[in-house]
Amino acid sequence: MKNIAREFIEESIETKQKLLDGKYLNQIVEAGELILEAVKNGNKIITCGNGGSAADAQHFAAELVIRYNKERPSIPAIALSSNVSAVTAASNDYGYDYVFSRQVEGLGKPGDVLVGITTSGNSKNVHKAFEIAKERGLKTICLNGRSGGTMSELNLDSNLIIPSNTTARIQEAHINIIHIWCELIDHVIYKVNETN
Repeated sequence: MKNIAREFIEESIETKQKLLDGKYLNQIVEAGELILEAVKNGNKIITCGNGGSAADAQHFAAELVIRYNKERPSIPAIALSSNVSAVTAASNDYGYDYVFSRQVEGLGKPGDVLVGITTSGNSKNVHKAFEIAKERGLKTICLNGRSGGTMSELNLDSNLIIPSNTTARIQEAHINIIHIWCELIDHVIYKVNETN
């Protein structure tokens, strides 16, 4: 059992170690700058994803609205999977592919940021959400994985493809990046430090 645990931890570290490469690090920071700009301008962060990625999307929105590590003003953010009535109505009336795009159409404004999370890059509902977001003038960031899937066909502002084919490792890297963005917000915008 220890061997399984060790292998799991080593694989997770190896995936995150790859993110220290300049290419990935630059992408993480550049995407973070898009989020920082939106926050500074009073725009909102909209997040979406399926399954574990829906949980990560909700996690990010909660860190922004409530707080990450230290006290600072609440930041407008919404996870599109959180409104069960909207998700089920869109699924019933339009089909599951439209559960996020319909909400982006109603909630998204120019200057907002849509963060779509997918481990495969092939989530049709996230893809359609990005299409509407681009039409409406939102900035678009994809936390992606594997080969990048159909998201790579879109002209996104940022398409961060985690260098792994394992769903769990991709998700672990996604949440790591989300926490980096939260750190950037706390330290760059709000000048939060350990003495607060």
